[in-house]
Amino acid sequence: MKDMRDFIEQAESEGMLHRIKAEVDWDLELSHIAKINEEKQGPALLFENIKGYNSPVITSVCTTSQRLSLIMGVPRDSTLVDIMKEWVDKHDNKIPPEYVEDAPCKGNIMKGKDVDLFNFPAPKYYPLDGGRFFGTAHFVITKDPDSGWINLGTYRLQLLDKNHLGTMFIKGKHSDLMLKKYQAMKKPMPVCAIIGCDPLLFLVGASRLSAFESEYDFAGSIRGKGIEVIKAETNDLPVPATAEIVVEGEVDADKFMEEGPFGEYTGYYSGVGTNPRNFIDVKCVTYRNKPIFWGTTVGRAVTDTHMTMALTYGATLWQQLVTMKIPGIKSVYCPPEGSGRFLAIISIKQMYPGHADQVLTAAISTEMGAYGLKTVIVVDDDIDPWDIPRVLYALSFRFQPNRSQVIKRGRSTPLDPSLPLNAREITGRLLLDATIPYDWDEKPIPIELDKTTVDRVMSRWHEFGFQD
Repeated sequence: MKDMRDFIEQAESEGMLHRIKAEVDWDLELSHIAKINEEKQGPALLFENIKGYNSPVITSVCTTSQRLSLIMGVPRDSTLVDIMKEWVDKHDNKIPPEYVEDAPCKGNIMKGKDVDLFNFPAPKYYPLDGGRFFGTAHFVITKDPDSGWINLGTYRLQLLDKNHLGTMFIKGKHSDLMLKKYQAMKKPMPVCAIIGCDPLLFLVGASRLSAFESEYDFAGSIRGKGIEVIKAETNDLPVPATAEIVVEGEVDADKFMEEGPFGEYTGYYSGVGTNPRNFIDVKCVTYRNKPIFWGTTVGRAVTDTHMTMALTYGATLWQQLVTMKIPGIKSVYCPPEGSGRFLAIISIKQMYPGHADQVLTAAISTEMGAYGLKTVIVVDDDIDPWDIPRVLYALSFRFQPNRSQVIKRGRSTPLDPSLPLNAREITGRLLLDATIPYDWDEKPIPIELDKTTVDRVMSRWHEFGFQD
């Protein structure tokens, strides 16, 4: 798979995509169709007739594990945790991008005064949104001025006017760290925003890879070959050769425009009214013929945003724990209902006293877990962390409150609605040990069925009148 068009072709051939030919308004109607469809675990939607436009919009690309399997190139019956395991296994075999001389993304070029972002069908998603949002299922490319490290990150982009996109570079995110360096140099930061691409690039752009890791290199390891890129028109950033839309511009750390609000993945707004934020001053837009605009409804769980975050955040946490050389990690699960970021459940095979405590504290010390992760639950290896009834069983019969830890200060996200609007920088953390302690001399004796009797019963199952 090289691009969004490959995804559409494959998804449609496997019954995972539905084309909507009726006229649909970009103003609320499109997003409401998509949201209702996602809540029903429906197919990806390709809107072919957007009111006032002659180019399509695709939504709901990542809503199910089946479509995530298609994107990742694994068997379609893979569970979310199977896909996460593939992510972890492929992490260390990095393949850098490959530059090409010509690319479909250069099919059309608008520069300078000709730039008009209203030429593209950016939707308005929810009634209280501050306007239309150009970037929801997208990523922004930036470059560290010191090391040359290329970063792909997803930060919402509001359509402010024909050549300005409001940004939300949250404090401490990689783009924010780079922006501060350009600010110290008294220079604007070059950026490129990518709308529509190989969906894998959106997944890695939405992940929490460690600093100085290029998402391009990791995407190459999953694809088994370098991602094809080409230099942008107005800066030296590498952009995906098969991108649908490439927005090139600059961000000045000392300049602001009013931006927001936006209906976030928490199911709530992160603020009231507009706020002064940095913005992209757009210098150039390149795009394919009849470009496919990609958007996501975000909003309350579960949408494709939450499935994406459950995969990328959970897999990144798992990978980072493995990188820390902690033994016994069986699997990690960050439920999509928690946006993949606020709750983590980790299954381990205990090997020494204090092992569970080590995993609990390590989880909130990773790059992924240090930002916004509020609750970590560790269970024994006989519990699958995605089997929520069994996790609740462990919390009921193995968990003891006096073995839990409450950490009062940790880095929060400004999107966490459990904190007041004016105090969202610091969160508490709850670490729950739902294991049977390794160091107990006498452990609870589990009730188990007799294997010989089970085999005999199953051999007579139909005789008892049961169906398979």
